[in-house]
Amino acid sequence: MKFLPTPVDGAMLIEPQVFGDERGFFMETWHTQKFADAGIDIGFVQDNHSRSGKGVLRGLHYQLPNPQGKLVRVVQGAVYDVVVDLRRASPTFGRWFGAELNTDNKRFLWAPPGVAHGFLTLSDPTDFVYKCSALYSPADERAVRWDDPALAIGWPLAPGQRPVLSAKDAAAPLFADAVTYP
Repeated sequence: MKFLPTPVDGAMLIEPQVFGDERGFFMETWHTQKFADAGIDIGFVQDNHSRSGKGVLRGLHYQLPNPQGKLVRVVQGAVYDVVVDLRRASPTFGRWFGAELNTDNKRFLWAPPGVAHGFLTLSDPTDFVYKCSALYSPADERAVRWDDPALAIGWPLAPGQRPVLSAKDAAAPLFADAVTYP
């Protein structure tokens, strides 16, 4: 596996080694020692799987005070995946990073605790799976507005295209008004 740093402190793009032939392919999706050697020494407590149609945007989500780290990947389809650093003590506070994760490139993204996470689906359908370092806690659920001009996230949307959002995501606060981590 290749662990590639991103412009957001602690977030990593991960390229697995894929072994393929006429039968299909094989790859590791988790190896405790390899991830620990790359600085991701964490226990996971919950796995999630979502399916969305093209043009759905989920996020930018985080939990506070019980942050979740997320190891995310696509098993069918494609997403543009984004993390935003919400840790005031971080040297990359307020920065974002995005990358395409899809069936063909088989990349993962590590979103460490303390970042907001979201994705835009680029194909129909898209199955998205992720491991979480903390249990989901509805009382701790938070979000940052996906289209905040202060963040200026480069979502791959056509001019005038609006993503499909939940009511909760559409009403999320701007970054300047969001509760952040110390």
